[in-house]
Amino acid sequence: MTITRPGRLATLLLLIATLAATDLLAATRPNIVFIFTDDHAAHALSCYGSKINKTPQLDRLANEGMLFRNCFCTNSICGPSRAVILTG
Repeated sequence: MTITRPGRLATLLLLIATLAATDLLAATRPNIVFIFTDDHAAHALSCYGSKINKTPQLDRLANEGMLFRNCFCTNSICGPSRAVILTG
């Protein structure tokens, strides 16, 4: 099989377009911080309304990002909960 000059040019252009698209996609990926704790009560962080615990850095992350207010745990013990998070 012989690759012609236009074929080489098309392959090169396709490669350049793919690399450019990859760079654009990499630049728009979100930064995700997932905080996972055992025996965590909803009122343990000040961003969720705690008057006792002061968590200024986590409050800043919550203000600048996304804060989930309606989350549920499907299992009341830690083992199955961890398995659900790891496996989806």
